[in-house]
Amino acid sequence: MIVVGGVESAATTKQVMSTQRSLIGRGLGGEISLSLLNLTYLTEVDLIGNSFHGTISKFISSMTHLTFLRLSNNKFTGTIPESICNMTQLIDLDLSGNKFSGTIPISIGSLTSLTYLDLSENKFSGVQFFFFPDPIWLLTKRTYLNLQDNSFYGTIPRKFGNLTNLEYLGLGSLRSCTVENLDWLSSLSSLKELEMDGTSLAKANNWVNVIIGQQNLFLLSLDGCDLSRVMHPYSSSVNSSSSIKYLFLEKNNLNSPMYGNLSDFLNTLSTSATTLQTLDASSNQFTGSLSDEIQNFSFLKRLNLSSNQLNGTISDKLWQLPNLQTLHLSFNNISGKLPKSLSNHDLDLLDLSSNFFYGPIPAFPAGIGFVDLSRNKFHGGHSFLCQPYGNLEYLDLSRNTITGQLPDCFQNLTNLEVLNVGHNMLSGRIPPSIGYLGQLETLYLYNNSFSGELPLNLKNCAKLRLLDLGANILYGTIPYGLKKHSRLYALNLKSNNLFGTIPSQICQLESLQILDLSFNNLHGTIPPCVNSLTSMVQKGLFYEYNIHHYLSIINNTGKLDGVDNSYIDHLLIEWQGKVNEFSSILEFLKVIDLSSNNLTGQIPNEVTNLHGLLVLDLSNNSLVGEIPRNIGHMTELLTLNLSRNMFSGEMPSSMSDMHSLNDLDLSFNNLSGRVPSSTQLQSFPPEWFTGNVGLCGLPTTTKCLEDEDQGVPPISDYGDAESTGELQRWFYIGGATGFATAFWIACSALLLNRRLRHTFLHFHDCLKDRKGVQ
Repeated sequence: MIVVGGVESAATTKQVMSTQRSLIGRGLGGEISLSLLNLTYLTEVDLIGNSFHGTISKFISSMTHLTFLRLSNNKFTGTIPESICNMTQLIDLDLSGNKFSGTIPISIGSLTSLTYLDLSENKFSGVQFFFFPDPIWLLTKRTYLNLQDNSFYGTIPRKFGNLTNLEYLGLGSLRSCTVENLDWLSSLSSLKELEMDGTSLAKANNWVNVIIGQQNLFLLSLDGCDLSRVMHPYSSSVNSSSSIKYLFLEKNNLNSPMYGNLSDFLNTLSTSATTLQTLDASSNQFTGSLSDEIQNFSFLKRLNLSSNQLNGTISDKLWQLPNLQTLHLSFNNISGKLPKSLSNHDLDLLDLSSNFFYGPIPAFPAGIGFVDLSRNKFHGGHSFLCQPYGNLEYLDLSRNTITGQLPDCFQNLTNLEVLNVGHNMLSGRIPPSIGYLGQLETLYLYNNSFSGELPLNLKNCAKLRLLDLGANILYGTIPYGLKKHSRLYALNLKSNNLFGTIPSQICQLESLQILDLSFNNLHGTIPPCVNSLTSMVQKGLFYEYNIHHYLSIINNTGKLDGVDNSYIDHLLIEWQGKVNEFSSILEFLKVIDLSSNNLTGQIPNEVTNLHGLLVLDLSNNSLVGEIPRNIGHMTELLTLNLSRNMFSGEMPSSMSDMHSLNDLDLSFNNLSGRVPSSTQLQSFPPEWFTGNVGLCGLPTTTKCLEDEDQGVPPISDYGDAESTGELQRWFYIGGATGFATAFWIACSALLLNRRLRHTFLHFHDCLKDRKGVQ
């Protein structure tokens, strides 16, 4: 075996070449080396998961002895050449996860030994694949066929039924393909796994009857298959002993009379009751309650009914299922209390978030790893936290009404990665034992009444990515120990009573993308070292800092048994004058908010090096000096707020280059001079510039002196400056002659009418005032 890029280097001697038949490569890139094309003796090539690119035409042409060719998860492009027909000994072909395009060559049908074919996750197109000559459908040896995530179109043919030895069939995400019926599935008596996610079955009225007739099928995935449009889904007269273990029906909106009530749906699945281990029926608009029918599914390990319209209480029968390990019921309208016997179960994951559960939180099962009870009405104490939960990694109790102090016993939760108790009524000091959480990545205590100083032993939580202690009553200084959090991408300490200066050590947080220290009592200057915040200097994104993955158990087929459970961080950020909660797109944000403090001095020029910054808010401080000349180099800025400071001088001309800017507030400073010309700046409302007596030109209401010399009138509204000015010029020229005549006629009448005379004097004063403004 020749190992390339792994433990051994590429072998080139004649002795090795004549005795070794396999090539395995890891950690490689570039195009396929020409030297590899000489290894025509090879029978097995495994280059899975590298960064190869380019075409494979020459490679395919030279390797005529191959039995296994695995090139998945690379960056190959181009087409599959017709010369693939020369690989007559090929048994296993895996080209998945690349960027291949074009049509599938008909010559692939001549590979009579081929049993495993995976072309998924590419850009193959055309209808030809579904109309191959008969030989490809007569290849009864084939056991694995995966065509998912491509751009094929046309009707999926009944000829698939000729692949009688097929054990796995993947036809998912073929949105341009239609399925007239699924009768051909009845011929696939060996079929064990069928995945058709995202492929419409709206015309396949008998899909349930066909599926339950598959005696060997144990995995069925029909996520997003338009099943709600199937009018006659099930006939109770069909006899079946279905062996389905893993059933995925997410996002089908099963709200028709045939499915809509959860109890009816569970009765439909009764033929699988004795085998079903995983059921994902989330996002289907099911109504009703989780009733006693659930007791029939005694082998159920994983149940996901989240994002439906379930209401009422949970049947006690659910908690009596002997094998239940994961339970997702989030985003429903379920109410009631949890049973006190919850700790007696073997649950690994419990997600009841966004419901109406209430009452105290009972103790959890000792081996549980994931708990999300957020957005409910739980209240009372939290002594359950002092139980030894050695496997607990995620705990979210946010947005409830939990009161009192957190117990100082976090040494029992040493594997905790996410702790979220934000938006509750907790008080007292942050427990010192929080320092035992060496695996902690997210600590979210926002919007409580925590007091005291920031615990010094937070420095022991070296893996922190997000730290949100905002909206509490914490006091003291920002600890220097924060510099140890090299992975921290978000730091929120807003709305507390922190004082002192912003420590320069904060500049050592190279991964920091979001810094919010607003609404405190901080003083001193902005550290010039901010240009060391590498993540804000660089444009672009940093991959999935805000997503934490918690994987379900892998089943005996090597596939994920259940769903990929992910916890996504969320953060409240002021965005264009409104506070918004960001979650899935949090990784896109790059924000500095130091507003509403007592900061002094000038904006350091180094700030303008933060080219990736989207939001900069320094408002409501005591900053002085000029706005940095190069601020226009921050071309990614969407929001810039420098209002209510003491800035002076002119607006830098470079601001004309800030074409992404859509929210600007420079009000209430001492700025002067003309607003730089820019299609962007002139489109902003005048109030964003108000309170700067010396500032003139559009869009302000004050015209500049040089404009007065040219007789240019003031503009009191913003919009299209050129058309508005032209309109007013014609008004002044055309109306001047008529005004003189009308003026004396009006004077004569005023001399005879006391009330009109009073009105005239008031009008005259207004004209004087207006002239003074001009």
